[in-house]
Amino acid sequence: MPIRSYRSEDFAPVFAANEASVPGVGKESEASLARWIALSTCFVATDESDQALGFLTVMALGQMEYDSPNMRWFESYVARTGKRMVYIDRIALLPEARGQKLGEALYQAAFEHFADADEIGCEINTLPPNPGSHRFHKRLGFEPVGEATYVPGQKAVAFYSRSLR
Repeated sequence: MPIRSYRSEDFAPVFAANEASVPGVGKESEASLARWIALSTCFVATDESDQALGFLTVMALGQMEYDSPNMRWFESYVARTGKRMVYIDRIALLPEARGQKLGEALYQAAFEHFADADEIGCEINTLPPNPGSHRFHKRLGFEPVGEATYVPGQKAVAFYSRSLR
C-alpha cells in the first residue's frame, strides 16, 4: 500500500479514520482536525486506487498555536536532553484498513522523512488503556521516556521516544 503526502481531497476519509480511532486518538471536530493537519507533516496510506485509508501527523515542536499538553511535555523533554525531536500527534486508520501493516508503513515514512532529527516522540494513552498501541510502538523501537496524568482516574499518557540515528 502506498504512502504519500496528504492532499485536501483526503480529508473525508482521514476524518472518518480519526473518528473510528477514538479514544486511542483525541476526538476532533472537522475544523480542529483540519487545523492540526495544516500545522503538521501528514502522511497518508492509500489503497491501489489512491483512496486514503489512514494517516499519521508529525508536528515540529514549538508551535504554540497547537495547544497540546503532550507537545508541551516534549518541549520540556527537548530542553532537558538537548535532542532535536519531532512529535507524532496521531495515527489513525479506517477499520477496514487495520491489520495490513499500514501503521508500520506510515511510521517508516516518518522515520525516513525526519531522519535528520535525533528522535521522534509520541504519547500513548494509559487511561483509557491502549495496550495494543504500547505493544506496537515498542515493536517499532520506541522506549518510554515519561508519563503524565491529566485527569486522575480518567486520562493519563505515557511518552515514548525512538532514536532516528
